[in-house]
This record gives sequence, C-alpha cells and structure tokens, in this order.
Amino acid sequence: MSRPNIVFVMSDDHAAHAISAYGSTVNATPHLDRLAQEGVRMDAVYCTNSICSPSRATILTGTYSHINGVSSIWTEMDYRVPTFIDVLHGAGYRTAMFGKWHLGEHGNALPRGFDAWKIFPGQGDYVDPEMIDENGSGPVPGYATDIVTDLAIDWIDEVTTSGDEPFCMMVHHKAPHRPWVPDEKHRHLYADGTIPEPDTFFDDHATRSKAVQGVRMTIADDMGADDLKEEVPAHLRGPENREARMRWKYQIYMRDYLQCVQSIDDNVGRLLDHLAERGLAENTMVVYTSDQGFFLGDHGWFDKRLMFDESLQMPMLIRWPAEIPAASRCAGIVTNVDFAATFLDVCGIDAASALPTSQGRSFRPLLRGEEVEDWPEAAYYRYWEHDDPIHAAPAHYGIRTATHKLIHYYGVGMGVPGASEAEFEPEWELYDLVADPAELRNVADDPAYAEVRAQLEHTLREYQDHYRDLPYTGPDTPRPDWGPYDHELLARVEQYVTQIRASS
Repeated sequence: MSRPNIVFVMSDDHAAHAISAYGSTVNATPHLDRLAQEGVRMDAVYCTNSICSPSRATILTGTYSHINGVSSIWTEMDYRVPTFIDVLHGAGYRTAMFGKWHLGEHGNALPRGFDAWKIFPGQGDYVDPEMIDENGSGPVPGYATDIVTDLAIDWIDEVTTSGDEPFCMMVHHKAPHRPWVPDEKHRHLYADGTIPEPDTFFDDHATRSKAVQGVRMTIADDMGADDLKEEVPAHLRGPENREARMRWKYQIYMRDYLQCVQSIDDNVGRLLDHLAERGLAENTMVVYTSDQGFFLGDHGWFDKRLMFDESLQMPMLIRWPAEIPAASRCAGIVTNVDFAATFLDVCGIDAASALPTSQGRSFRPLLRGEEVEDWPEAAYYRYWEHDDPIHAAPAHYGIRTATHKLIHYYGVGMGVPGASEAEFEPEWELYDLVADPAELRNVADDPAYAEVRAQLEHTLREYQDHYRDLPYTGPDTPRPDWGPYDHELLARVEQYVTQIRASS
C-alpha cells in the first residue's frame, strides 16, 4: 500500500463532553460520531499546557512549552525547533495548513514547510474573516468554518489531480472559541432554554486552593456582555440574584457554543464525504481533536487553563481503516507531545532520528489495540501564564494518572510574557479520581492520603526530569528563554480586559 495521507482536523476549545460519541448530554454530533464508529475513540488524551498557542506549538514540534518557547499566547514559536510538517515535507509529502494558526503572523513566525497555507490573523473572525497567505491578507466572504473546509476540499482536489504524492493537511477551525458567533443556519438550535446544567454547576470550591478560588472564570460573575451579546437584565444583577443570573447566562453561552459546534460537525461530515467521493477514505488517516478542553459550566466555570479534566482532556477521534479497528476504544494515557511522533510513524518515518528534539512517543501501537508494557502511566502538565490579566489563573504543574491527580500551584510568573509579577502562596491539590471523579474534594492535606501524595510527588519529579523541566524551587530557579513578546497583541488584550471588567 502507498504511504497514507493525513487529514488533521482541529477545533479550538471543543470539550470532549460536547461530543455525543463521548456521551454528551447537551448536544448531538453525528459526523464526529462517525469517526468514532469507523475508527477509535481516545479516552485519555491530555493537553500539556491548556491554552491555544502553547498547545499548537507542542503539537507541531512534539515538545513542551519550555523547549519550543511558546509558554503563553503572547509568545511565538522558536523557528529553530523543527516540526513534523518540516519532516514530512522533506520526505515528499504535499503539505497544507488552513485556518487558525495563532503562532505569529510575521517573519519567521509564519507557517513554514507547507506547499499551501491560508490562516486567520490571531484568533480570527467568524464572519467574512480576514485571512493571510503568502501573497498578503484580505477578507474572505462567508462563515469561517465553511471557508476553512472549502479551502481543504479544493486543495484535496488540486493535489490528487496534479500528482500521486501522499499529503498531510491541517484543517484548523476557529470555532468554538469565544465570542461564539454561530452560523445563521444554526441559530434555531438549542434555543428553548433547556440545556442541561452539569452536576458540578454549583460547586462551592470549598476545599480548593486559594489560587483556584480566585480565578476569574465564573459564569455568574466573569462572563460579560461581549460574550453574551446583551446586557444582564436589571432584575438579575446583584449578589442576591447570583444563582438566577448564572442560570440565565449559562443558557445563552451554551446555546451559542453548541451552535458553533454544530457547524464543526457539519463540516467534518462534508470533508469525510469528499474523501469517500475521491476514493481516499481507505488510505487516509483522519484525526479530529481540539487544542484543549473547555469548561461548559462545570464547577461554575467557562474557559480552560486549569488542570481539571474538563479543561485538560482533548477529544481525539481517529479513523484509518487500513489499520485501526472500527468502533474501538483506547484508554492509554497520551498527550499532545506525542502527536508529532505518531504522525511520523504512521508515514513510515522514525521520529527519534528525523525529529531529534521531539519529547513524544508514537502511540500507533495503541491505535492497533496492542498492549505496550512500558507505556507511560501519567501525563505531565504545566501552565505558565501566571495570573494573566483576564482569567487570573495561577501558574501550576502536576501529573494525572488513571487514579489520581496531583497539582502544585507554585504561584510565580517567572518572566513569562503575559504573566503578572504577583506572587501567590504555594499550594497543593490532590484528587482521588476513583472515589471522586468529579474532582470536588481536595485531599492534599488528608492524612489518609499522605502515602499516596508522597508517591505522586516522587513520580512528578521523575516526569520533570524526563522532560527536562525544572520545578520551581525559589527566586533563583533558572528561567527558560521565551520567544518574542507580541506587544501589539498584549495592548489589544489589555483593552479587551477593560471592556470585559466594565461589562461584568
């Protein structure tokens, strides 16, 4: 068989629990479910830094943020760090990138190693978005999710007509990133105000660290008029109306979010149908994921960043009929650091030699249903953008195993672009994921868990050593050499922060 093609579809902020194949109680996604039915549903894929730009850099390079230079949304990827696209392009693959890039728009930060590319500047717009390619920038009429899919379909036709080389195409959607502007044809969906609230909607955060209690990601108090597209009615304002206000905001938020997801699902269906029409389905690996998870009212929050599962988990559905059994499930722990090595392995390339900077490992054997004795038993996570101006999420690192999660909020920005200089008191959280799968009870200081905590702290140090990431031990802890600081973007964000706070 000839070398396989790869179609890598990625959305932005699409939580696994908003996909019916993962058991969603709020929506139906028949075309994404088709990938699960015809391929594998990955049940333990985790982001290593749950925020847009860092996740994308990690996926491309197979490295953690401290290696690729992208610690926050105000940093650009170190162009000296090679990507799996560079390797595939050099090995004769045709390559393309359409949609959200979010790794810089000038000079060395622009997409490289692609035969064709067209990207949104920054976050991009939903309607008639500006797009950038090698010829410059300009508006493209239409709805962003449709536009990206149109570009992908046209390129498939071009490369399959002009030659027989294998291809790798990245189809990266803006949706469902805030401010959640749906396509007009979906505005009738979920509009009856009866979207189910999550079981943890009114979590009181009583046992959480002070740092987590202080994040500005609550639906009730931090979701503003820019997100809702309308002001909070007078009768829902004030602390005495917090619960009613929270419920009112949730319905608007989820309606718009799920309508944006519906466009993603529709367009995945279009892409799958086109691959079938071109006779490409059998030898094309189709991957669907999101750059991280998202809180959908879970624990009363929206956004991501924190190490709770709703934010940490990345959905991943993969169809490759030539090798992956239909309707299979994979429970092995995988992170986005592993994507690059896996894609190269699928294309017959040894990542260890072709991408020597990679810190990941191919999970191709897991896709075939094989048992791998020495497969990692934990995922290592680190969020760097300490006390950012909008969400105030604390810097932290930790590990997640199949049964437990240990998190250390070390509370210092370490010079990361976009992080504040405020210092928080160091704190720990520990969750027993078997007894408490909703992560409601922090048992870090419970004497009954002292032995478990000690073992997890030891494991955490082992993983930090393995990935060459230094734990924070005080002001003298060496700082990584971060990428360029995007001052223009930071100014826009600070302006946005002012608007958000004024409307909250």
